[in-house]
Amino acid sequence: MIYSLLHAFLIWVHPIHISVTEINYNEKSKSLQITSRIFIDELELGVRAQRKESELDILEPKNGLVTKELIKNYFTAHLKIKIDGKPVKLNFLGYEKEDISFVSYIEIENVKKLKTIEVFNDMITEIHEDQSNLVHITYKSPVKSTRLTRENTSEVFTFNIK
Repeated sequence: MIYSLLHAFLIWVHPIHISVTEINYNEKSKSLQITSRIFIDELELGVRAQRKESELDILEPKNGLVTKELIKNYFTAHLKIKIDGKPVKLNFLGYEKEDISFVSYIEIENVKKLKTIEVFNDMITEIHEDQSNLVHITYKSPVKSTRLTRENTSEVFTFNIK
């Protein structure tokens, strides 16, 4: 009984640290459309660490800072994608606040076909060692997924489509 109460208390004190990134191929526009969800407070901690600013408020930044730019700069440093072994440019389209999360929208243009996608995602792993970054990719086949962590920050997905 005491163990159960202690376990429940530790779970309550120690929240889950997770982000979810979905990458979907759009056949019509020949692009990869990326949606990434991350808790606002976690992203704020990551941006603070990146900028070495302990007092930054990501929702209402001061001194001429803009939330969109703070998020974009963090994503640029912590989410990288290679297609067929070559790094590609991520176009940060924007974000929206959804309850306690930010939903960010990113696009990779001019993707006619591909054999591999390598995803590097180390968001918030510098803050929480138990951070999980889930990645789901849909490219002309069933969804492929992985869980990236501090110890495993990247994964290569292979597609055998003719």
